[in-house]
Amino acid sequence: MIGDALLLLLEGAATLGCVFLVAAAGLVRAFARARPPTANAARPVTILKPLHGAETGLFENLASFCRQDYRGPIQIVFGVADPNDAAIGVIARLRAAFPGLDLDLVVDPRRAGSNPKIANLINMSGRIRHDTIVVADSDIRVAPDYLARVMAALEPEGTAATCLYFGMPVGGTWARLAQLQIDSHFLPSVVVGVRLGLAHPCLGSTMALRAGDLAAIGGFAAFADCLADDYEIGAALRRRGIAVRLAPTAVGHTCTEASWRELWNHELRWALTIRSIVPVGYVGWVVSHPFPLALLALALGGGMPALALAFAAVGCRAAVLRAVERGLAAPAHAYWLIPLRDLLSFVVFVAGLTARNVVWRGHRYRLMSKGILGSERRSPSP
Repeated sequence: MIGDALLLLLEGAATLGCVFLVAAAGLVRAFARARPPTANAARPVTILKPLHGAETGLFENLASFCRQDYRGPIQIVFGVADPNDAAIGVIARLRAAFPGLDLDLVVDPRRAGSNPKIANLINMSGRIRHDTIVVADSDIRVAPDYLARVMAALEPEGTAATCLYFGMPVGGTWARLAQLQIDSHFLPSVVVGVRLGLAHPCLGSTMALRAGDLAAIGGFAAFADCLADDYEIGAALRRRGIAVRLAPTAVGHTCTEASWRELWNHELRWALTIRSIVPVGYVGWVVSHPFPLALLALALGGGMPALALAFAAVGCRAAVLRAVERGLAAPAHAYWLIPLRDLLSFVVFVAGLTARNVVWRGHRYRLMSKGILGSERRSPSP
C-alpha cells in the first residue's frame, strides 16, 4: 500500500514537472516576443565590475561592456583585492584596446565582512561618479544594446532593474553541463516564478539602481556577510517601495567549469543560496526534476507509464532549451547530455537540502542562519 502511494506520488510529481517545463518554454518565448525597442536614455552611468583572477574569457566579457551603443557618459570601475591579481593585466589590455573610454581600477585589500564580492564593491564605491549604478559579475557578456535596454527599465522613478541570463560554455563537457543547468533548470524556474508571482529576482548578472536608493538601504556595507547578496539587495529595495524589474534583455553567463569539483562546488553554492532565500520553496523545487522522479517510479515498478514519463521529461527539457536558443539567441546546447544533466541536478538538489559548507573563490565558508556566511578557511586546491 505504501509502495503504491509512493509510486503515485512520484508519477504525479513527474507529470507536474513536465507541465512546469512546457509552461516555462512558452514563457521564455513570450518574454522574447515582448521585448520592446531600446529607449533613448542618455543618463550618465557608472558600471561596477568586481574581479578576482583572470578567468577564462574575462577580456571578452569586459570588452562587451566597452562596446555599448549608448548615448550617455559611461564610467567603468574595476576592482580587485590583490595587487598581484592577474585581472590587472586584463584591464591593461582593455585600456589599450579602448583608449577613449573612462576605465578606472581600484586595488584595495581591505575586507569588510565575509562576502568577498561585497567587500570589493565597498572598496570601489568611492570612485562612483554618476547617479545611476550598474553592477554586473565578471562572468557576464552582453550585447551592444544591453545598457540602453537596462536604462529603459529604469526610466520610471522608484525602479531598479535586473537581467535574465543564459549560459555560454567556454570549454568542454563540464562547461556544457553548466550551461544546461542555467538554461534548462535555473532560467525556467525564474520565468515561471515571476509569472506566478512567487519569485522576485535580483540577479548578479545585472543590478541597476540609483545611487540615492543604494544609500537608502545602507549601501553595499549592509550586505557584507550575506551569501545571496544580489537577492538581499533586491529585497531591501522592495521593502522601501522600489520595484525591481526584469530589463527587456538577456545576457550571457560564461561557463568555464573545467572539472567535476569546480562544477560541483559552483552548483552546490547556488543550491544553498536558493535554500537560504526560500527554504520551503527549495523543497518544492523537487517537482522541477521530472526525469529522475520518473526513473524512481520506474524502479518501483511503474512500468510503461513511468517509462513514458521519463521520455516525456527529456522531451520537455529539450523544448525549454530550444525556446532559449531561438528566443534569447543563446548558444546551441548539447542535447545528448540532458539525461546526465537532469540526474546531476537532482543529486545537487538532494545535497543542497542538508549541506552547510560553501566553497567560493578558493575559500570554504559555513552557511549560518538566515543566509549569513560564517568564518572562512582556505579550500584544498582541486
